[in-house]
Order: sequence, then C-alpha cells, then structure tokens
Amino acid sequence: MDTARTDTFAGALRAAIAARGLGLERIREHLAQHGVKVSLATLSYWQSGRSRPERRSSLKAIGLLEDILDLPAGHLENLLGPPRPRGRWLKRVPDEPLPISALWSRPETVEWAVRQVDTGWDEQLTRLSQHDFVTVAADRAEHVIRSRHVLRAEADGADRWVVIVGEQPGRPLPVLRPVRHCVVGRLVSCSDVGVVCAELLFDRALRRGQSIVIEHELVSRPHAVVTHCGRKFRLPVREYVLEVAFDAAVRPVSCQQYRRPEGRAETVLPAEVDASGSLLGVALDLAPGSFGFRWQW
Repeated sequence: MDTARTDTFAGALRAAIAARGLGLERIREHLAQHGVKVSLATLSYWQSGRSRPERRSSLKAIGLLEDILDLPAGHLENLLGPPRPRGRWLKRVPDEPLPISALWSRPETVEWAVRQVDTGWDEQLTRLSQHDFVTVAADRAEHVIRSRHVLRAEADGADRWVVIVGEQPGRPLPVLRPVRHCVVGRLVSCSDVGVVCAELLFDRALRRGQSIVIEHELVSRPHAVVTHCGRKFRLPVREYVLEVAFDAAVRPVSCQQYRRPEGRAETVLPAEVDASGSLLGVALDLAPGSFGFRWQW
C-alpha cells in the first residue's frame, strides 16, 4: 500500500485497490453479487476523494469493500468518520451521477442516440472549464456556436468526449466541425427525432491526471430566429463561460440569465448587452442542471 496516503478514506481505498490489483469493474461485480449496486463512476469518485459514501445504500458497501480488499474489519469505516456537514448543494458531487438523458425534455430520444456511441468515458472526465461562444447574426439567427472544453482524465485511457444537441423534430440540425485536438468519431444525426449525438475523439488517449483542451463548432443551416441559448450539465463543472455576440444591426430589447440546478427551482436575473454587443455569463462550481440566457427582440 501507499502508506503515505492511507490516513484518509480515499487514500486507503485507492492504496488497497492497487495492492489487490483489482479493477473497478471487478470490484463493482463483487459488490453486485452481494446485492449492493455501486456504479463505476461512484467507485472512481470515492478513491479519488471527489465524493464519499454518505447514502445508506452506499454505506452498505464499506464492509464488503473491506472484505474484497483484504482489509481489517472497520478499517475503511473508521477512516470515513462522521457524516460531513451539509454545505451548499452546488459544492457536492452526488454519489450517483445523473443519467445522460435526465435533463432533456425528450429523454427517450437522447437514450436512443447515446446507445449508438461510446459514452463509457464520460464519467471519467472532470470538467475543469467549458466555454461557449455563440454568434447571432443580423438575421437574428444563431449561426455558429464555438465550444472549448478543458477536461482532466480520472482513469487511464480516456479518449473521447460525447456531444449531444437537441432540436425540435423535423428542423434542420447543425453541422458538427472539430476544431482543435479532436476529430469526429461515430455520429448520429436524425432530424426526424431532432438530435445530433457524436463522439469527438481526442488526438491522444489520456493517462489518469492528464488534461486536454478540445474545441468544436456547431454550424446552423438554414438559419432560424433564436431567443435563447444555454447548456445542460449532468456532471459538475468548475467554470462555465457563456458569451453571446449579437450583430451590431440587431440587439435584444430585454435579456435574462437563468440557472436551474437539477431538482431545484430556477433562478432568473436581468442581463444586459454590453457596449460591444455581447452577453457574458460566468458560473463557478456549477452543479448538474442548466444555465443560459433568454431574450426578446
């Protein structure tokens, strides 16, 4: 074991897993055989210290983990200590990440699309920073969304990011263009159901702890008048920046910034277009949910 880091629950768990030479999938299978279901993402969060067992169902796994990892009875439980104080919800990582389809108005459509791509690495990528730059032209239509993601791998082998775009069924779908450090892998694009789902393959597979910056664009054709833009988050992001640049010939008459954490009420604030013709929103420690702007022409 890594004795220098075994005085915390996460460190002891990580060291014990390394000493036993078991993969997280094998550990998950052992737990499942004893009637305890824990996702791979949750096990990864526990050993990295991003979250800890707190729910009753999660606490049942501790004794089993001690047995699986050949640890003395009570070893992990004692390191876990008393429950942590409940701080702001936005600062906590949930034991179980939301399903990919959870935040969409038509979850069955998203589920259909993601079954056709590889989402296996999604929960192993920490969202350090995400930046969307939206261009609204003189026709009041959204022409291009350029997105920049700074991601850190929490496991060896992470090599792709999945993009999901939803539109009303029957409307033309945007074209996905890779820009930096990525290429398009498998892609599902179906205007009949109103969804684009694609893999952006990194230019290299990441080792645990490595980071990457990727950029892509969504180009809309033909163009339709737009009155809102934003992003849905199923996992926390440390920093999210949303910029909307309006053509000098058109400016909205009123704007709002909205923020809707999953399971909580939406908060709305007035927003103003600055002298350059842009809206700017910055959110830190953003929890799963939605964030964006709405406006009226």
